[in-house]
Amino acid sequence: MLQVEQLDAHYGLFQALFGVSLRVEPGQTLALIGSNGAGKTTLLRTLAGALSARPDSICLDGQDISVGHELDRLRQGIALVPEGRRLFPSLTVREHLALAQRNGRPGAWTPERVLDEMPVLRDLLARPATAMSGGQQQLVAIARALLCNPRYLLCDEVSLGLSPLAVEEVYRLLRQASQSGMALVLVEQNVRRALNASDRYVCLQKGRVVLEGESLQANHHDVAAAYFGVETT
Repeated sequence: MLQVEQLDAHYGLFQALFGVSLRVEPGQTLALIGSNGAGKTTLLRTLAGALSARPDSICLDGQDISVGHELDRLRQGIALVPEGRRLFPSLTVREHLALAQRNGRPGAWTPERVLDEMPVLRDLLARPATAMSGGQQQLVAIARALLCNPRYLLCDEVSLGLSPLAVEEVYRLLRQASQSGMALVLVEQNVRRALNASDRYVCLQKGRVVLEGESLQANHHDVAAAYFGVETT
């Protein structure tokens, strides 16, 4: 289990997260929702090792993994699909996949399986990242993360700026990953989509958890109020 306890996060002197606590069970999908600036991306980046955390605030299967960097997290089984994809412009699709496999863990997600699940990439293996559509770039970003064979896949706004068809393809791949036993943490701008795709949800507002629960039992009035920071009586 991935467990977060009283997690704070800072950008220099600016504090972005305040005492965030949550848990993600193996194989579970957790949706992180909240308005812009709520702290969702900061939370994912901290879980992925891109931002520092105090000791004992992030534990994996009871072991403290708070201190470490992104490569450490990959080897522990936590991979991030970042907002904006962040592909290397000069690398081809083939080179992106090879780099991911080198830095990740052995497992069921091999280059051949990735290409079977995303056949469109077979014709793009020699193409640089800058010469592809946004949807194709997102597939490469997801493929890169899957090839690390994570136990926990962190996805930051994977549908942002994509066509409806591309969004459907991205979520089909995420369902495949979930069905293979991988746990997902989704940051998604579309709250309805986030709730439909998840088992549980956590709503952040100004760096704090303000609401959480089972996605199927979510009260949309309460979720909307928490999302926008509106007090209800």
